[in-house]
Amino acid sequence: MRKETSSSIVAVDLFCGAGGLSFGMKRAGLDIAAGIDVDPVCRHPFESNVGASFHEMDIAEVTSEWLASLYPEGSFRVLAGCAPCQPFSSYSKRKSEQDEDWKLLSVFGSLVKDLRPEVVSMENVPGLIENAKFRGFMNDLKDAGYSNNSVSVVRCSDYGVPQRRRRLVVLGSLLGDIRMLPKSSENGKLPTVRGAIGDLPSIEAGSACDSDSLHRASGLSDKNMERIRQSIPGGTWKDWDVQLRANCHLKESGKPYSAVYGRMEWDSLGPTITTHFNAFGSGRFGHPEQDRAISLREGAILQTFPEDYSFVPDAAEFRISSVARMIGNAVPVNLGEAIGLSIRSHLEEFNGN
Repeated sequence: MRKETSSSIVAVDLFCGAGGLSFGMKRAGLDIAAGIDVDPVCRHPFESNVGASFHEMDIAEVTSEWLASLYPEGSFRVLAGCAPCQPFSSYSKRKSEQDEDWKLLSVFGSLVKDLRPEVVSMENVPGLIENAKFRGFMNDLKDAGYSNNSVSVVRCSDYGVPQRRRRLVVLGSLLGDIRMLPKSSENGKLPTVRGAIGDLPSIEAGSACDSDSLHRASGLSDKNMERIRQSIPGGTWKDWDVQLRANCHLKESGKPYSAVYGRMEWDSLGPTITTHFNAFGSGRFGHPEQDRAISLREGAILQTFPEDYSFVPDAAEFRISSVARMIGNAVPVNLGEAIGLSIRSHLEEFNGN
């Protein structure tokens, strides 16, 4: 049975993770009914910051009848989600059609067909658009009556995210044409690394800030410490002494990977934040001037989470890799807000407000 009558815009977030999409949609004025994710570590950040119920569930076990019960009677229903993108990511070597993650997008499509919410939102990596699984998802939308769909690959920096990150955003509506709102960066200026994290306290590799346990940087080996000392913002491993170069760099196949072991530049966009952004050797994740990889908090801020966003309970012990995975997998909050504002604008136009 549905909850009490409401005329509000209410979203359920599939694959909600730490809550980046939901937090952004909430900031745009949408009500968040629930988040669903299989990873139990996401419960605290989702419930603590979004303020909605977290359901630890495998999406394959979710039914449309149960989803329907989460929405208040009379509300505009939004079903949103970002199915795990590892098989489609340009960073991934896992391209097998047998991968379990391939199936989740199909499950999402089936739920849409059964539930038929007024609005559907799906966000993912751009590489998905060329895949048969994506075409299958879009066919599911069409079969369910969503003929006014928007498919766009957006630059997250256009929405205030200080990263060179591009994302696929799909919006579908049963009510009429729906589109992503135009870019929203202030005065057309790109957000920068300096503007995002330039005022955080200095810390050393392997240490944390006394006032914020998430402002914590991974340790570096002696060799990697020497490498980062010889790294310049925007430079490459070619700036190092030869004896510091990794074996992969000496091969022809390794030469194109110029961003690996790189430093960010203060007055430019940062790189795409991945689940391994805390590791200096995983990309251009070196701090612009301090001899360390960026901290967990810096990665979260570059994902446009607020500086006080809680990822773990106060005073709780945590694994850096676990928190980094949550942050790297998240939808940037500002992009989530732009998606939410696009949905709200569409529904207000339909409703005559």
